[in-house]
Amino acid sequence: MKRIRTPSRYAIRAAIAVSLRNGHATVHRTARQFGISSRSLQRRLAEFGTSFSELLAEVRLDTACHLLVESDHRIVDIAAQLGFAGASSFSRTFQRMMKIQPGAYRKQQSALRCSPHQNEMRRNGHR
Repeated sequence: MKRIRTPSRYAIRAAIAVSLRNGHATVHRTARQFGISSRSLQRRLAEFGTSFSELLAEVRLDTACHLLVESDHRIVDIAAQLGFAGASSFSRTFQRMMKIQPGAYRKQQSALRCSPHQNEMRRNGHR
């Protein structure tokens, strides 16, 4: 009997990220990328102590944080890219998970990325 190599947690997360970029990530689409059934994927994730919905939430949050910091995309566009129904549902989810609103997170991270010299100039009213 031929043994099918089952995907790692990292590979599954990567597949979910690709699915998000190409539309909506579903357990069926993700399983199909590995040539296994949805149920086999769910069993594999249970072995890792997680579920598809938990991994999807992790990937969405990681991607959201990256896009908020590394792009100037509007929050509504980030929400759509991540498969949320709208900016408000994205903002509520982000707030619940990160304990900060997406716009405030973006400003906070932007300030942290500036050099000390740039921060000093901003404090003194220079842009």
